[in-house]
Amino acid sequence: MTRILVIDDDRGILRLIERTLQKEGYDVTTVEDPEKLEMDHLNWYQLILLDVMMPGIDGFTLCEKIRDKVDCPILFVTAKSEEKDLMIGLGVGGDDYIIKPFGIGELRARVAAHLRRELREKKHLVTIGEVEISLQAKQIFCKGQRIFLTKSEYAICEYLALNRGQVFSKEQIYEHVFGYDGEADSSAITEHIKNIRAKFQKSEVSPVETVWGIGYRWK
Repeated sequence: MTRILVIDDDRGILRLIERTLQKEGYDVTTVEDPEKLEMDHLNWYQLILLDVMMPGIDGFTLCEKIRDKVDCPILFVTAKSEEKDLMIGLGVGGDDYIIKPFGIGELRARVAAHLRRELREKKHLVTIGEVEISLQAKQIFCKGQRIFLTKSEYAICEYLALNRGQVFSKEQIYEHVFGYDGEADSSAITEHIKNIRAKFQKSEVSPVETVWGIGYRWK
């Protein structure tokens, strides 16, 4: 479960953010007093929401203090909308701003967008059951053994695995892998899937499932 840390001295806003994000399925930790923040646990979180105007230590100072301890996005929640304040926040390591007063929809959308970006850009190793996918090396391993795939086969596997459980038609897969200018038509996906399954079969694993009449998904 995705873990989010919210730091704000306003108890009402803290509860509002907590309830909103919990409804989205996130594991939310709230901190009302920033000086009581447990620094050793910061790397638990995938995203931090941080108020700017707080007693004792302001959000900009706190961000600068913790930025080298965490690699996750830090979003400021603040009423300070002047350009100079935005520049200060970005300069000390903030990733984005949510300006008070904010709407619930905006909060959900901003958080989701940054978490999606984290998945795309920073999650270099994906493990699903007995399959490991190295996004950086563009390689797939099953039970510790590398599965030797063509570039197209790898691209199909990566696309399906990163969207595990979601069903895609042959046309959708083709468009993602080859683009509109690909030389083959979407029926080529059927052959690629067949080859992928044959290569995984050597490890007695079959990660790609056919959803009859619709397309394919990663189990």
